[in-house]
Amino acid sequence: MTTDAVRRHEPEIKTFASDNYAGIHPEVLEAIALANGGHQISYGDDAYTEALQGVFRRHFGDHVEALPVFNGTAANVLSLRSMCASWEAVICPDSAHINTDEGGAPEITGGLKLLPVATPDGKLTPELIDQQAWGFGDVHRAQPRVVSISNATELGTLYTPAEIKAICDHAHELGMFVHLDGSRLTNAAAALDVPLRAMTTDAGVDVLSFGGTKIGLMLGEAVVVLNPSATKGLPYLRKTGMQLASKMRFVSVQFEALLGGDLWLRNARQANGMARRLADAVRDLPGVRVAREVEANAVFAILPGDVADRLRKRFRFYNWNDRIGDGLVEVRWMCAFDTTEADVDAFVAALTQELHA
Repeated sequence: MTTDAVRRHEPEIKTFASDNYAGIHPEVLEAIALANGGHQISYGDDAYTEALQGVFRRHFGDHVEALPVFNGTAANVLSLRSMCASWEAVICPDSAHINTDEGGAPEITGGLKLLPVATPDGKLTPELIDQQAWGFGDVHRAQPRVVSISNATELGTLYTPAEIKAICDHAHELGMFVHLDGSRLTNAAAALDVPLRAMTTDAGVDVLSFGGTKIGLMLGEAVVVLNPSATKGLPYLRKTGMQLASKMRFVSVQFEALLGGDLWLRNARQANGMARRLADAVRDLPGVRVAREVEANAVFAILPGDVADRLRKRFRFYNWNDRIGDGLVEVRWMCAFDTTEADVDAFVAALTQELHA
C-alpha cells in the first residue's frame, strides 16, 4: 500500500461516537494471522471453532454451545427466531436495540412480533414485564414467549445479577424464556466485578447474544445457547440466515484471543474507566449536565445544541435526544478499549473552548 493510500485510511478526528468505531485489538490481529496457516475444514468444522466451544464453556458452563455469526443484529434475530414460533412474541424495553436500531430486522427477517414496554432507565422488571405478559391462550393476541433484555442497556445502565435472576424467575414462572443482548456484556461484568456467567447462566438466562466487535474483534458475535430446550433449529437458521461463515476459523479464533485469557476484562475496564474519567471531567463545566450516572462505557450529557454541533466538527459523536427544549440536546459519548486519557483530556479541553466561544 502506498503512503498516500495509508494516509487516506488514517482517521481525521478522534471519535466518541461508538465503540464500534475502534480498530482491532493487536492481540486479536495476531490470533487471526496465526490461524492463517494451512488448510482447515470450512463451515465451522475446523480446529479453532472446536476449541471455541471449550473457551465459552469455561465462562458460561459445561453444556453451552456457541455459534459464531457475523454481526449483532444477526445474533439477536437468530436467537429470538429460534426461541419463538410464528405466532409468538418478544417482550422488550422500548429502548431495546432490537426495537429501535436494527432496521426492522426482527420483524422483517425474523418474522417476530415485538411487545415493547416503556421504561425510565432501559431496564425491565417483573412488574413492567406484566404490562405485556398477558393474553395467554387468546387466539387474537400474539402469545408472549420471550423476554429480551440488554446488559449493559442502550441507556448505559446495568442490571445486577439479582435483577436478572428476578426477571428470569418471573418469566419462567409464566412459561417464557429469557434472551440477553450482550453486545456490551463484558463492560457490564467488568463494571460490576462479576464473572460473565453470574449475569447469564447462573441468573437463569436461556440464550445469549455475546458481543465481540465492540470490545476488540474485527467482526463476529456469537449466539450462546445456555438452555438447549429454549431453542429449535439454530444451526439451520444460521445457514438460511446467511450467517454460516465458510472460513469460520477466522471468526472463532478471535473469541479465543478475547476470552482465552483476560483480554476481554482489560479492554472493558479501559473503556469503562475512560467513561468515568470523561464524566468526572465535564460534570462541573457550566452548561453541561451529565444526564445519568455512568455505569459502563457510555456518558449521556445535556448541553447547548450549538455547542454540540461545533464540537462535532472536531470529535465525532451522536445526538441522543434533540427534543430537550430551550436549545439543549442530549448527546451520547462512548468510550472504547483504545480510548486513552489523552483522548479524553483533549475532548474535554475542546468542549471547554466551545462552551466559552
